[in-house]
Amino acid sequence: MIADKTLQAVSATRLQHWLDTLATFGPGTHGGMNRQALSEDDFQARAWLIAEARKLGCAVWTDGCANLFIRREGREDLPPVMTGSHIDTQPTGGTLDGCYGVMAGLEVLHALTDANVQTLRPIELVVWTNEEGSRFSPGAMGSSAYVEPARLTDYRGHQDAAGVTVGAALDAHAQRFADLPHRAKIATHAFVELHIEQGPVLEQAGVPLGVVHGIQGVRWYQVRCRGASAHAGTTPTALRRDALLMATAALGPIDALAERLAGENKRLTFGRWNVHPNAINTIAGEVTFSIDFRHSDPAVLNAFDADLGACLPGDAELTRLFDHAPTTFDSRVIEVLEHGCNATGLAWQPIRSGAFHDAMYLAEHCPTAMLFVPSRDGISHNPLEYTEPAQLEAGVRALAWSLVALAEQP
Repeated sequence: MIADKTLQAVSATRLQHWLDTLATFGPGTHGGMNRQALSEDDFQARAWLIAEARKLGCAVWTDGCANLFIRREGREDLPPVMTGSHIDTQPTGGTLDGCYGVMAGLEVLHALTDANVQTLRPIELVVWTNEEGSRFSPGAMGSSAYVEPARLTDYRGHQDAAGVTVGAALDAHAQRFADLPHRAKIATHAFVELHIEQGPVLEQAGVPLGVVHGIQGVRWYQVRCRGASAHAGTTPTALRRDALLMATAALGPIDALAERLAGENKRLTFGRWNVHPNAINTIAGEVTFSIDFRHSDPAVLNAFDADLGACLPGDAELTRLFDHAPTTFDSRVIEVLEHGCNATGLAWQPIRSGAFHDAMYLAEHCPTAMLFVPSRDGISHNPLEYTEPAQLEAGVRALAWSLVALAEQP
């Protein structure tokens, strides 16, 4: 079977070479990465990847959001099977988050060539733009704009910390890669994203492969509490209106609500705080903080919505910043990935993703699923991010088998 033949052609040495080479573009601190989306480092990495793709005889396209599409033709001109992820990183990122999925796809293209395999359908490697959202907001920008192109009109006006707009960065990409033809969204047979877990579940279970069944839904909120700034030394306790005390008093009830609704599956974070005037000798007059609540059950997310207001002080302002429903991946693609894991001869288990991925948006466009490999100590977005080389190889072998199997479907 050509899927088994391709799996056997995967080279762990070559995969590590791709990862090491990509890590030379935008090195960060302590062995990590800082390759921001649509930066010069990103452009250089893209130029290298395009050159490698063309050595294999692959065609390369881009689109209005600077996504890259690298195609290995099939025996017939049918909707392709896609794989890929992103190569932009957090400012203190590691060398695997996103990058592994793209380099895994590159290795599969090489394995197909080494095995002399031509699949029925084309196979495409995709690099999605600005998944991290660390330079431009929102994250998963490229995949979301691919699935819903109307989003790009709004995205182009978004700015980074230096005031550079997405539109200006995209125009710079178009100028830099003026030889790349543009392509709009096309029909797609399936999309598979291989990624490090970024959590501890697989490592703790001692299992080298995970078949991802879906991604948790999320709610983001901002809470604003207003008090009155006053002198820290002269204002009596009875006359104080301390906004920070108002805000922190709400944390216990919010946590209790999340505990009641989600139990051991609670994922609640108070991540961002702004205190005004934030002076050592002045009572806080205004405090805003964020809430990130995630769950796989829409009913739990809706119940949190309904009851959150009752946890806040009466005059607090609650604003919903972002929400995304839970993603359920396609059962037919999941079944293929399970067979792909079995073909490696290694153990695997079903798992659900707690982090966002480009696959979340692709699931709105075509049958989609994901593969995970373990992350040591569950660490990601950190230079200490690490996965054992044998586990990285196993993930690519499962991916190679699965992509071929999907690409052989009529």
